[in-house]
Amino acid sequence: MKLSIAAKFNIVFLTVFGIGFGAACAVTDYLLRENARTETLQSARVLMQSAMAARGYTASHIVPLLETRLKYEFLPQSIPSFAATEQLGQLLKQYPDFSYKEATLNPTNLRDRAADWEADLINTLRARPALLELVGQRNTAIGPALYVARPLQIKDAACLRCHSVPDNAPRTMLDIYGRNNGFGWKHMEIVGAQVVSVPMDVPLKRASAMLRTYMLSMLVIFVFLLVALNVMVHYFVTRRISAMSRLADQVSLGQFNDEAFDVKGHDELSALAQSFARMRASLASAMKMLEE
Repeated sequence: MKLSIAAKFNIVFLTVFGIGFGAACAVTDYLLRENARTETLQSARVLMQSAMAARGYTASHIVPLLETRLKYEFLPQSIPSFAATEQLGQLLKQYPDFSYKEATLNPTNLRDRAADWEADLINTLRARPALLELVGQRNTAIGPALYVARPLQIKDAACLRCHSVPDNAPRTMLDIYGRNNGFGWKHMEIVGAQVVSVPMDVPLKRASAMLRTYMLSMLVIFVFLLVALNVMVHYFVTRRISAMSRLADQVSLGQFNDEAFDVKGHDELSALAQSFARMRASLASAMKMLEE
């Protein structure tokens, strides 16, 4: 099967474009997903900083105000971890897919007990005490979620008054939480982890929409270039070659008096046309000499 120059050109162009389009799609998808991951991680760290701010405010401003009362009554609201969890709980009512938890292996408040995947994070942090932050991704019922975990370490020995043995804990605390949970902690021990989990569904959907828009734009540009290049190839190459081919057939049949071929220009095809015109003129002269 004979293929024209235009057909061969289009095959090469389409092949190159297909490879380039696929590579551009893969690279762009990767970059957009990485950007979505960075965006989600930033949201998780903002939530973590909000929790840290709540803990710091409670320890610095609330506890001193209640110092006298705390000698006679245990107030969960004065515990920084309790305050941070409550504050984030109110905030995240508007974003139910987001979560903050001070997951603990042996918590005083059973709502803080670590789930299996959270326990794995805590054990990793315990095995690597120099690790200040653990970042990862997990699958949830609503899709992938990014988490940030930071160790909860007993750095203040005063915490052991409530968490060493039940007999040392305030009686009012035991009345609320009982004697079976939240004890046996040790100084500098990592007992849990602050865990923020943020879904990636929204940024991933945004990344997919941007990818579709970008690739559609590339496709439109490609179609425009394909049409423009085909017009240029036809006008500057195939049209002139077809004309030369037609005149060559006429010359081969001894027809030298047809219209002159357009030899204007300074490109390679113009040079070929000029050579062909000289050859035709030479043949015409030779044929006249033979006829005489």
